[in-house]
Amino acid sequence: PSNRLRSAERAFLADAFLKKVTRWEGGQVIRPVDLRSDNRARRRFSENVLKRSVGAVRSYWQQRIFSGRDVPPVELDSDESVVAFVAKSEGAVGYVSGAAKLTGVRELVIQ
Repeated sequence: PSNRLRSAERAFLADAFLKKVTRWEGGQVIRPVDLRSDNRARRRFSENVLKRSVGAVRSYWQQRIFSGRDVPPVELDSDESVVAFVAKSEGAVGYVSGAAKLTGVRELVIQ
């Protein structure tokens, strides 16, 4: 909620979730958080924002882990868990289903 952004470019968010960019404007570390790979919102986010299937994203992370370059974002079980993580973690960003209650967080519009 302390992040001043009201919107973000789709490409920036994709780079943040793939950890190609690691800091918000202003220097704060970006802490992306994913839903489980079998979650419908995860599939939609992967396809619409990352422009990759969930399987392709998993392969990307396997290669990054194997080469010792990075680890994937934290993966949580539910919308509620993602909202709670984002609310308490400086620089965190996540996505949830349209039915999620966004208490204590700021919604970003994807451009």
